[in-house]
Amino acid sequence: MKKSNNSEIIATRVGCKDVWNAFMAKGATFGPYDIPFCPTTATDIPTAIVTWEEALHILKTNKTINDEKFFYNAFVSFYIDDYKFDGPRGVWHDAEHTLRVLRHFAGAITPDFSTYQDFPEPIKLFATYRMRLLGYWLGKNGIPIINNVRWGTTESFSYSFCGIPKNSVVAIGSVGGSPRKIIDRNRFETGLDYLVKELHPHTIIVCGSANYPCFQRLISQGIKIVSFPGPTDLAFKRRRVK
Repeated sequence: MKKSNNSEIIATRVGCKDVWNAFMAKGATFGPYDIPFCPTTATDIPTAIVTWEEALHILKTNKTINDEKFFYNAFVSFYIDDYKFDGPRGVWHDAEHTLRVLRHFAGAITPDFSTYQDFPEPIKLFATYRMRLLGYWLGKNGIPIINNVRWGTTESFSYSFCGIPKNSVVAIGSVGGSPRKIIDRNRFETGLDYLVKELHPHTIIVCGSANYPCFQRLISQGIKIVSFPGPTDLAFKRRRVK
């Protein structure tokens, strides 16, 4: 038997399999919507960023040359399609494997589980919960962690920024649902302004292009913007050079 947050007694059964990764929550504190608090454990700003998919390739390459103790000085991000890091054998369901991979890297930005605007609200809430809980657990196990922030339309603002330290460094992706798309620009900028109002970050890492007026406005407010262009941005840049 155990007690819930409101002191009610909850029955537990011997032999149950932990399919919800409750083991990760040991020692965690919870806020609104029971979203776990994920401390920022990284003490340095990344000098390079690779995607989870690239990290797995780097791991495979080093294993081929029997270098089991290699270190790659880059943070791992998850601004890629969900199927490349989520699912039955993904970072959430095989958390121990995730930890083993990330130990070879300088740190990680918490997974960007999708919160598409047309998703049902419970799915978006669960995605946010998983971002924070997996980040908390990885940080507790020695991985330098920076929180990813992902929001949808305004109804998601009540939980999208929960569980993240104030006056810290955060990361966002500017590719999917980005200010590049006119149809998404207002939603993106509204959420970005809300992020600043709620979290007061001193640094925002942008995975993707930061070449937009909304970021210049934040720079003028004293917020440091660190941009790591992704493959799409580099492709656009090569086109402009031609």
